[in-house]
Formats: sequence, C-alpha cells, structure tokens
Amino acid sequence: MRGITLIGAPTDVGASVLGASMGPEALRIAGIAQALRARGLMVLDYGNLVGPGNPQAAAEGGFRHLDEVIAWNKALYTATLDTLAAGRLPLMMGGDHCLAIGSISAVAQHCRARNQRLKVLWFDAHADANTPESTPSGNLHGMPVACLLGHGPDALVNLTGTAPVLKSDELAMIGIRSVDASEKHFVNEHGIDVYDMRTIDEMGMRAAMEAVLVGVDANTHLHVSFDMDCLDPNVAPGVGTPVRGGPTYREMQLCMEMLADSGALASVDLVELNPALDIRNQTAELAVELLESLFGKSTLMRFSSKDN
Repeated sequence: MRGITLIGAPTDVGASVLGASMGPEALRIAGIAQALRARGLMVLDYGNLVGPGNPQAAAEGGFRHLDEVIAWNKALYTATLDTLAAGRLPLMMGGDHCLAIGSISAVAQHCRARNQRLKVLWFDAHADANTPESTPSGNLHGMPVACLLGHGPDALVNLTGTAPVLKSDELAMIGIRSVDASEKHFVNEHGIDVYDMRTIDEMGMRAAMEAVLVGVDANTHLHVSFDMDCLDPNVAPGVGTPVRGGPTYREMQLCMEMLADSGALASVDLVELNPALDIRNQTAELAVELLESLFGKSTLMRFSSKDN
C-alpha cells in the first residue's frame, strides 16, 4: 500500500478571480480521500494550511498580494518537504496555481538531496510564464513557471536557497492554448518542451504523452501539476480562467492512465478548482475521477498488470 498525504492550500491570493480558496473542501465533498482509499492507498488528510486572507488589493510594485503569496508558498514548501521526507506522496489541493512554486521547490530540493531525476508535467490552458517585466496584471498565478526557472521576486525564486529551482529540460507543458506574446518568447527562449493543443490535435494524445514520458525511469521523480482549466470548459466549468478547445474527458483519462502506467508518479498538485463557478460540484467530482485514474484505476475492460 502506498502512502498519500492530502495537503489543503485554501487560497486564491495569486488569482484574478475569487473562489479557488474553496477548492480543497470541494474535493473533500467529492470524496477524494474515500476514492483513493478504495484504490488500496493509505490516505492521510493533513488538513488545510493556514495563511493570510485575500486582501483583494491592487498591484503594488508590479505584483498583487506578493507578501501573501510568499507566506502561502513558504507554508506549502515546508509541508511538502516534510511529507516527502516521511516517505509519503504529497497531493496538494489548491488553491490557485501560484502555489506550485512552493510545492515544486520542495520536490526539487528533495530530488537534489537524493540525486534523483526530476520531471515536472504542467497541465494547463496557460503557460504561466509571465515575468515581473511582462505581467499585464501582476497576478502571481500567471508567473509560477517563470519563478521556478529563476525569473521572479527573490523570495519566491529562492525558496530552496538555490535558484533556479527548475531547469527547462525538467519541465513539459501539456494542453496549452492561451499564451501572451511575451510568454511565447520566454518559453521558446528557454527551450521548454510544449505540447500545445495544436500539437495534440496533429499527433494525438497518446503520441504526445509517449513523447512526454521518454526518459522517465526508475530514478525519475514525476511531479504532476494539474490546473483544472487544462480541460475543456464543457467538461470542467468550475475554473476561474476557462479557455475553449482543451482536452476532452477521454483524452485526459488517457493521460492519467498513461502516467499511472509509468510507475514514476511521486507528487501532485491539483489547482484552480473554483466551486463558486462550478455546477453542482461536477468539476470537483471530475477531478477526483482523474486522480483515481492517475493512481491506477483503469477504464479498460482488459486486465492490466495492476489488476490482481
């Protein structure tokens, strides 16, 4: 049996729209712990981290709510590192995507200490690669990729004491379809591996995921950072920044099953679930379904190696 720790991070301080702070409770209501236990997993609910509220203030010095974002990410960094040190898999329940700075910084620190290869898969409609110079809004949920690659406020860039936290070849983006011109320049300049929706349309989701997983082996720590707006809003309406034309339900189930088959999954972010914009909690229920698949539940009729 595998140990998983659920870490609630109920904040939307990095987001442009209120509501993602209710995401952890929506996932609990949707039965996340029970569903994963039914997969034979030892699930511990850490509860919710405590941090500052959302002041709903205007940008100051180019950023909105920078002090609050720093506080939440420091708390998450510590909780994630402690969970990994205990030999358990951290599953961060957000909250907005700025929180990935804290979780991935901890994962990177953990991997460095163990000389383990790190691969981060960024499922998102957006590149989240704005820099302090390029951000049009100052919202920090649009900057975590840039921060992890060393471009951002010092307190976020240097959570581990070593910047950058990530190298560009440790990151792959899937499902991207809404990118600012400055982000496109940043992503291409850094040589980040991107499987945008045009690419997925052309090569198919299976081939895209096979390419993403090239080189993932027994010494790879696979981190999945999953923004619910990666999915098409027709199937996942409960998000703050929906973008039409995303992966379908079946395409995303295929992704999750292929990741489970890799055997390398070691940490997860589930972010940007916004119950205030959802319909009868269906997006939270979908998130739980996807997590079940990520942890080995198959939709196939045929038996897999994990069945009995």
